Amino acid sequence: MKPAEKTRDPLAGDPVDQSYYQRGMRKRPPPSDPTIRSLVERVLEDGYVVIPNAFSEQEALEALAEIDRLHGRAPQVGRNFFDGYKTNRILALLGKTRVFDKFCLLPQVEALNDYFLDDDYLIYIMESITINPGEKAQTLHHDDAVTGLPRPRPHVTAATMIVLDDYTELNGATRVIPGSHKWDSNRFGQEHEAVPVVCPRGSVIYFLGTTWHSGGANKSAKPRRAATIQYCQPYIRPLENLMIAIDPRRALSGEIPKKIVDMMGYRSAIPFVGYADGMNPKKATSRMVRWLQGPIDYNPPTFPSEKGQKENHARTSKL
Repeated sequence: MKPAEKTRDPLAGDPVDQSYYQRGMRKRPPPSDPTIRSLVERVLEDGYVVIPNAFSEQEALEALAEIDRLHGRAPQVGRNFFDGYKTNRILALLGKTRVFDKFCLLPQVEALNDYFLDDDYLIYIMESITINPGEKAQTLHHDDAVTGLPRPRPHVTAATMIVLDDYTELNGATRVIPGSHKWDSNRFGQEHEAVPVVCPRGSVIYFLGTTWHSGGANKSAKPRRAATIQYCQPYIRPLENLMIAIDPRRALSGEIPKKIVDMMGYRSAIPFVGYADGMNPKKATSRMVRWLQGPIDYNPPTFPSEKGQKENHARTSKL
């Protein structure tokens, strides 16, 4: 006799989504595009890679002119040894200019992020960095150190340096320690191990958050100008809180490209990281803008209902 089929309990939970729990451990297949595959292989081996000709000369000159405009006549220098006492930084660039938007959406960087980061990754920090003559080398560090998680381990951030002036051995080129992304917690970067990444304007340096690196000393007579855009996994807190640093109405109005707005934190990640009162962050922000235009409501609705974008993901849909 054929054994009787076991009747499924109608109140039993749905099957476990194994792919969700294994996504951080899965070995991703190499990209099919040979150029992207070679970039990925270099990052896996060295912890960083140089992407040549990532943007045009005209785009670089436009960015340099915008840095000069934003600096004004008295650009602010760093307030501690890490930021650099002879280094100028412009933070929250997304709230001050649209000129740097394009550098958030470079195709080869997006392809690397798609390989090295989870879906719905965020912008970790975005700033311009001008290292002036006479600045000493920055302290060697790795960006993931803020997590305090033991090494070796998977990275939780990835970074780009947007090279706006030629990087030379003398003018403060970013320094990296090849292979340091594989080190354990007991090994620390040493000055003699750091290698300047010499490359021309128009290049992008992409490196993992576990890779030891720093800005170099500027021994030349001219400033070294660049921008850095760093990204992080959707489940950690970005270094720079762009949702507060930038007027939210500019994010909601469409002025800032939607893909960048999503990376600023205005989208929750699978399954619901970053939601607000059960809502998509854009909806919650629209409500917040409305709230701030009137007196404090000490008895807000128990169950919010806001118009706005609905997020759709492959495995889940979030309001």
